[in-house]
Amino acid sequence: MRVRCTIGVDIGTSSSKGVLVDAGGAILAQATRAHDVSRPRTGWVEMDGGIWWDEFVALSRELLAAVPDAEVAAVGVSGMGPCVLLADQDGEPVRPAILYGVDTRAGEQIARMTADLGVEAITRVGGSTLTSQAGGPKILWIQEEDPAAWIRARRIFMPASWLAHRLTGAYVLDHQSASQVSPLYDIDREQWHDEWWQRYAAPLEQPALLWAGDVAGTVAGEAAALTGIPEGTPVIAGTIDAWSEAVSVGAHGAGDLMLMYGTTMFMVFTRGVATGEETLRTPSMWTTAGAFAGTRNLAGGLSTSGALTAWLKDLTGADYPELLAEAEASGAGARGLVLLPYFAGERTPIQDPDARGVIAGLTLAHGRGDLYRAALEATALGVRHNVQTMRDAGADIRRIVAVGGGTQGRLWLQIVSDVTGLVQEVPRVTVGASYGAAFLAAGAVSDPAPAIADWNPVVTTIAPDPALGAVYDTLFDRYLRLYAGTAEVVHELAAQQRADDEKETPA
Repeated sequence: MRVRCTIGVDIGTSSSKGVLVDAGGAILAQATRAHDVSRPRTGWVEMDGGIWWDEFVALSRELLAAVPDAEVAAVGVSGMGPCVLLADQDGEPVRPAILYGVDTRAGEQIARMTADLGVEAITRVGGSTLTSQAGGPKILWIQEEDPAAWIRARRIFMPASWLAHRLTGAYVLDHQSASQVSPLYDIDREQWHDEWWQRYAAPLEQPALLWAGDVAGTVAGEAAALTGIPEGTPVIAGTIDAWSEAVSVGAHGAGDLMLMYGTTMFMVFTRGVATGEETLRTPSMWTTAGAFAGTRNLAGGLSTSGALTAWLKDLTGADYPELLAEAEASGAGARGLVLLPYFAGERTPIQDPDARGVIAGLTLAHGRGDLYRAALEATALGVRHNVQTMRDAGADIRRIVAVGGGTQGRLWLQIVSDVTGLVQEVPRVTVGASYGAAFLAAGAVSDPAPAIADWNPVVTTIAPDPALGAVYDTLFDRYLRLYAGTAEVVHELAAQQRADDEKETPA
């Protein structure tokens, strides 16, 4: 008997993940492909777009082989972003993709576009000031710094839209992703800003705009032969991974805040503008379109979280269970340590690409468990800083849902709740974006559409320990003062790192 199901694939920073999900939300098969990004210079983070397609092909074949009686009703896609992958008229990439806010190369372009257009106009049109997260300055960087690629470029993709294109031939981008190609998208009108597109992005063709769950097209013959997915299968437009993660746990209603525990930490707060709530704008966060029509988001992200803990794991040679046990034994405050997690610059709310990691309070008595505890607490302090900034901007946060690989261990979740004072809900499935993509795909071809509460109910609630409130209030104050007190020296070091890179990089 054939089993009706959907495929969801997400292209992440450190791996690509795929799931095969039945009509009731049960995961029938999972598959993963690990990969590395390229960091050719300090502040540059790139990836070959061809890897995204190769991994999609491998994942789809593995998933279908695991469930031979699967009947694929639709395909869902998502991926890290906002990324800038430029391609020629035939859809072939002209250079590696420039990744999201962790790539900080376009500082000069950000400054020039801001001076040309003005902060007020940029914020009014696009919702946010220009930062390393914005796609527009990265397009301009390619024009100015890689003219050989630019002269061939005609189309812009992100991981999800790239997969949709390779599967169907469609040239589309979802509204949420488009709203992060700042300042080229008009957030109130939900359309491209033609004047600024012509000024900064011509001769690139504007991709057609869809919502994340809209069908972009159907699987074409060549793609069907490569992937094993039947020709004619509907494929949705998809969206950026953090928004797909929010969908996967039902954290897309008005007042919801999603915390995504991954290589980076991401936060998405939702407002329902269709029901009369205003679009929130603040210079230190990102205002975007939502995954669904009629919603707007205030979003933020740490440049490192899981990337920082992985760095410590590799540095110490210990495995995660050892480090977690030692971190738990270290206790709240990591025996007098405070760590700034800005090892790849920082995104929100400080918006400082030249920020760097700092560890304060070290003595010869400290061990790797203390460092690991300090790293977990640092990401939690970063979440607290973002939540405080969102609330100051008017965000009425009523519900917090956690998702992502970092939710598998209790300690990190508990530290975030203790540091922030937030109660977190954890659903049954925390696979994340690939599961959200599969859910969106199911909704595109099912009548009635499934409900995420039925697919993925909440099974755990993490409450803060009130006894630790004063400890973490003090630590948060020190965290803020440590950044302010070290910024001047750290910025000098960041400039030196760039200069050293330029000396070492062949012309």
